[in-house]
Amino acid sequence: MPFSTSFVPEIRFGENLHETIGAAAKAFGAKKAALVIDGFLAQSGLADRIVAQLQEEGIEASVFSDFAGEPKIAHVRRATEVVTGADVVIGIGGGSALDIAKIAACCAASGEDAMHYALAANPLPKNPLKKIMVPTTAGTGSETSATNIFAGPEGKKLWIWGAETKADLVLLDPVLTATLPATLTAWCGMDAFIHAFEAATNRNAHAGGKFYAHEALRLLTDALETAVKEPGNMDARGKVLLGSCYAGIAIDNCGTAVAHNISHAMAGLAPVHHGLATALGFEATLAWLVEADTADLNAAAKACGLANAAALPAFVSGLMDRCGIVRALPKAFESLDGNALANEMKAPENQPMRRSTIREIGDDDIARFAATLMSLPKAA
Repeated sequence: MPFSTSFVPEIRFGENLHETIGAAAKAFGAKKAALVIDGFLAQSGLADRIVAQLQEEGIEASVFSDFAGEPKIAHVRRATEVVTGADVVIGIGGGSALDIAKIAACCAASGEDAMHYALAANPLPKNPLKKIMVPTTAGTGSETSATNIFAGPEGKKLWIWGAETKADLVLLDPVLTATLPATLTAWCGMDAFIHAFEAATNRNAHAGGKFYAHEALRLLTDALETAVKEPGNMDARGKVLLGSCYAGIAIDNCGTAVAHNISHAMAGLAPVHHGLATALGFEATLAWLVEADTADLNAAAKACGLANAAALPAFVSGLMDRCGIVRALPKAFESLDGNALANEMKAPENQPMRRSTIREIGDDDIARFAATLMSLPKAA
């Protein structure tokens, strides 16, 4: 089957690599850099250390860290104001920080609002600012992806897609992931695992994407549980971070499927961590999915060290158990029911993920999946 692969940015991997950010920015010829960094990382002193690096290289620096949770249009707009006038944008943090940084790098170059580009309404600028992405969570794969998610003015998840949003340089430093709490390590790691799995098994899967997806599955299967239980284990942290990056490359080429249809739909109803929502959606649909028994499903299972696809549901549930993932939704979902989630799963913005799933998803399937998920306990 013919295919083409999207370009992969330069990727550097190593412990304490974040100490080279200033030099990397200088290599791009930057005179002014803008740092988009998660608020808690800024408060930890990391932002100050990065700014000091930049100043030592003769680069003027500005910082935007006034955001939390999932990216919102207001965050993107404020970031664009800070980024405007810079030569290079440095995103440091989880997927929210990286997506905000990448979108702002485009909007600052063109002078257009992010909504101008939402859902591919208009072409992205061909001259975005240079971008250095430094993930501190191992899950989203945003550092290598051309897809960027944010909530629009009405709170609905929107996306901006295009090669122009991609990083010019990715720095993978497992040291930066070491302070991530066990719960978040597990949630983010499962998100990465599901990225790889869905990219390798959906209708858009091809050999170029599966090359990265299968290696991601091997790395994550080998190391995620250890990374959760031994936060200081840099070998495990590094494998999970690299697996997340490879999974990001895989979804950049082949996209996602039903578990992400569900997690995006859940986020449209109430605040929920993307990794948790995706893991819950994956577990709830996997037994149904593997009934398709395709060659790709069996190949993905073998990448996890399993005999065949039929072994996947028990394996995934066991991995979630060992990583301490509690099957519960936030209390904000208490007043919602299966019909509400089913309607969101059928919303236009979530249809690409529904259509890409290797099994056709009927409305009755959606109703069943939604009912299962909304029957989960609601956490305090």
